[in-house]
Amino acid sequence: MSRVLVAMSGGVDSAVAAALLVERGHEVVGVHLKLADLPLEEQVPGHGCCTLDDAQDARRAAQVLDIPFYVWDLHETFEAAVQAPFARSYAAGATPNPCVTCNERVKYATLLERAVASGFDALATGHHARLRRDGRPVTAPGPRTRLVRAADARKDQTYVLYVARQEQLDRTLLPVGEWSKDRIRARAAQLGFRVADKPDSYDVCFIPDGDTAGYLADRLPVTPGPIVDVDGRELGSHDGVWHFTVGQRRGLGLDHHERRFVVDVDAVRNTVVVGPRDALACAWAELEAPTWTTGARPDGDLRAQIRAHGATVPATLEVAASSERVLVRFDEPVHGLAVGQAVVLYDAADEVCLGGGRVQRAQRPARLPLVTSTTNG
Repeated sequence: MSRVLVAMSGGVDSAVAAALLVERGHEVVGVHLKLADLPLEEQVPGHGCCTLDDAQDARRAAQVLDIPFYVWDLHETFEAAVQAPFARSYAAGATPNPCVTCNERVKYATLLERAVASGFDALATGHHARLRRDGRPVTAPGPRTRLVRAADARKDQTYVLYVARQEQLDRTLLPVGEWSKDRIRARAAQLGFRVADKPDSYDVCFIPDGDTAGYLADRLPVTPGPIVDVDGRELGSHDGVWHFTVGQRRGLGLDHHERRFVVDVDAVRNTVVVGPRDALACAWAELEAPTWTTGARPDGDLRAQIRAHGATVPATLEVAASSERVLVRFDEPVHGLAVGQAVVLYDAADEVCLGGGRVQRAQRPARLPLVTSTTNG
């Protein structure tokens, strides 16, 4: 059997993942990552994944399983690779997905690299996703591994794992991806894990109170600018483009009865553009630095997903003008696609995650030059 390092977040999924690997006879070691360096007074139990309570929950699960357990402090790497780019992206008018970035640069990639360097055969996590090799479930590391949607579609996390490369998948185990959430909780209760009923966390781990605007306000300057409609008419003002993201409807501060959405965030002009929902429609997106889970760019019929838990739409893939990018054309318009977001591609059956990339450019409604405000007649 294999020597496996299990990333234990302090939640029920990773605890049961470790238990399943022990039951299968693997040599298992648990590790909890200290990522966000949050002062104790800012930690919110049950929110995020980097609190002292989370570390203690992970340790207790390891004690129940009688496996070695360590805490690795990666907060400096996390700050440089995830938190700092998060704020910079908003300042540039983009909408980052920190969970994707974390998997790409820290929680998955860096941890796997350290695991291999420390003599482990594989890294295991509690992600809801499945691995297949020659059409069969993967129970040990090996070549030609495919990333497939989770058995529990409601919890599927392949979207945030699209950055995994073939050589990484070959050294990965995802034990709970074959199980429903209810079954995972039931097994945790049988094992006596205190996290059996612990709620799932959906917050950005370094913003446990959910106040993204407040977090950014402590890191980015106030830079007033105009809010305009798609024809260039000034409707109001803002204190910084980082307050807004494409698709946003609430909190615009406009004294108008019409429903308006943010359709563009122009950091160069320090301008926020709003318009009707139809103006959010995108027919294509150009993705930068794409990665492919199979090691090769896919072709043929594909399906594209633009949000972590959104539906997919039929799409085709083209080579962009730059060799570092690809162009995804959607068979039907998608709404609310923002620069910085990930577009993840699946096979025609909407099962195998093939990879994807971050939006660098997307179809936008044409804008006229800004004109003087007409609000005063």
